Amino acid sequence: MSYFQTSDNEVIDATSGEFDAGGGSFEVIPEGSQVLALAGEASWFDATDFNTKEVVPVISIKWEIVGDDYNGRVIFQKIKVEEGDVKKRDKALRMLAAIDANCGGGLAKLGTKPTDMDLAGNLLNKPMLLKLGEWAINGNDGNWVMAVSKFTGTMPAQPVAKPRAQQPAAGMDDFDDDIPF
Repeated sequence: MSYFQTSDNEVIDATSGEFDAGGGSFEVIPEGSQVLALAGEASWFDATDFNTKEVVPVISIKWEIVGDDYNGRVIFQKIKVEEGDVKKRDKALRMLAAIDANCGGGLAKLGTKPTDMDLAGNLLNKPMLLKLGEWAINGNDGNWVMAVSKFTGTMPAQPVAKPRAQQPAAGMDDFDDDIPF
């Protein structure tokens, strides 16, 4: 029996070196949309600063949208609380504090820099409203978290989506770059 054998007993040709998972691209969620999401992952991550190319520790949160038309979509957020620019750092700390407050305030009660365990224990699987923005860089586009607010049990009215011009998907092979916000 081969390790590369599927559940229906097909032996996979491990020499071809080709695989296409299918799927395709998603349309960007319209600017200003509010979605209900849960943090599925939250931890420290070493990211490369877009401008200085220095490695900077950031808090990375993987938001998973639940309910509505975007159910199952994922938004990645980098919170740059170790940013060298004090104004950007303060903005990042305010974002983390708002997320923490909406999750019960456990990180603020620590009084110290949170560990990965602290982030996971206090932020994961708690419903939150995210207000999304759109970004576009070098032919790639996506969403970013503009604002967070506590979920009170009802969804706010959604903005009317403006039509977007389609752009060719050039350079879709380089996803290691950081989004410069």
